[in-house]
This record gives sequence, C-alpha cells and structure tokens, in this order.
Amino acid sequence: MEEADEMVTPGEVLGKATDLKAGKGAYAASHNNTIYASLTGFRRIQAPPPASNDKRPTVEVTGHKAHGPVPEPGSVVIARVTKVMARTASADIMCVGPKSVREKFTGIIRQQDVRATEIDKVDMHLQQDVRATEIDKVDMHLSFRPGDIVRAVVLSLGDARAYYLSTAKNELGVVSAESSAGATMVPISWTEMQCPLTGQIELRKVAKVVN
Repeated sequence: MEEADEMVTPGEVLGKATDLKAGKGAYAASHNNTIYASLTGFRRIQAPPPASNDKRPTVEVTGHKAHGPVPEPGSVVIARVTKVMARTASADIMCVGPKSVREKFTGIIRQQDVRATEIDKVDMHLQQDVRATEIDKVDMHLSFRPGDIVRAVVLSLGDARAYYLSTAKNELGVVSAESSAGATMVPISWTEMQCPLTGQIELRKVAKVVN
C-alpha cells in the first residue's frame, strides 16, 4: 500500500478512471472519466491484489473521523431550502438516508431536475438534454420556498463543491413547509399545500408520502 499525506475535500480530482479505481470516499464521473473525492480526508492508494485481472490501483479517501455520513450519487437526502432563484434552488443537506450529517453539505436543485418530463420517462439520464421549452415551464418560485424541507436524490457532485440534487420523481420534493402564518402546511395535491389556520393555498413541488 502506498499512502499519501495529501488532505482532500469533496470535489477534488483524485485521478483518471483509466489509471485508478474509485474506492471508499471516491467516485468516478462517467462523463469525463475522472475520479473525485466525495468526502474530506486523506488520499490513499491501494495496490491491486496480485491475482486481480484489473491492474489499476484503488484510490480512496480515509482518515477524517468527523465527517459522519456523506452524500454520494444515488443517495436520498433531506435538505432545507436556503435560496430560490430563477433557475436553481440552494439547500443545506441535513440527512443522508436516516443519518444526520456532521459537516455542511450544500445541494443545488436545477430547473431541469425539479420535475419529471415525458423525456425523463424514457431515460432518466436524458435530464440534461430536456428541451429548453420544457425546462422553462418549471417555475422555481412555485416549486420551493426558503425554509422548505425537501427529499431529493443526489445526481452528482457539481460545481463549487455543491451536490446536484433531483426531485424529479413522485416521492421526491417538499415534505414539510411552513405557511406565512407559521403553521405546518398540509399537502392537498401534487402541486399545492394548504395552511390549516388560514386555508391559504401555496404552490409547491410536493413529495408523495412514503409509507
């Protein structure tokens, strides 16, 4: 085994997938064949077993004890929306699966990843290629508001060390939201939540209740 003392953080490049395999704390991005760190720790290279047909060493990130659970592509997360803009919403990731995080992880929900489209029903990997007219039908301000709690799935580690999140499935979206009167709203449809105190209806991308 060869160990490197280099400390890395989420989003840092660890190497090329043609030369290395992604181990714990790392993942390979298929679009550019690059391996990235998914957590904070030390970069470590593990030599391949002598009998292995794959002669690539394994790169992993280990040794940082405080991180707790870390979002990875495919993880279902709970996040609190912090900012809503025309084409994106930002959120602080609070839980990965059932476990609370110990570090700050930022998520970004892009306009094309809010709702499923007819194209998405064919292949979820085509989300990036949705026609602009379809994407523009999604109004971010009618989907989320700051303070909303959302359930989302991690698509990838994006720019600026923020995770790209998707709510483009029925069971994903807003799971809890507070009305302007300070009450927890009740979902009444896929796109609406109602304040139990005032009866006021607000628009959201509502998550289907998972039993």
